[in-house]
Amino acid sequence: MECKKEVNLKNCNCSYNPCIRKGICCDCVDYHLKQRQLPACFFPKDAEKTYNRSFEHFASLVAKRLI
Repeated sequence: MECKKEVNLKNCNCSYNPCIRKGICCDCVDYHLKQRQLPACFFPKDAEKTYNRSFEHFASLVAKRLI
């Protein structure tokens, strides 16, 4: 499969600048799932900036209807 990195970067809201996986969604998802996290793109901009990408944080945002 061809990577669409340039297209993906247009929608990537990850604020962690030294990230080597930016725009390479399959690598990003794989990395975060192994850490019991979700990638930045699953979170609203203000929540993403906390770098708390845990499943639990995501669930709390959903429960509060912020996502």
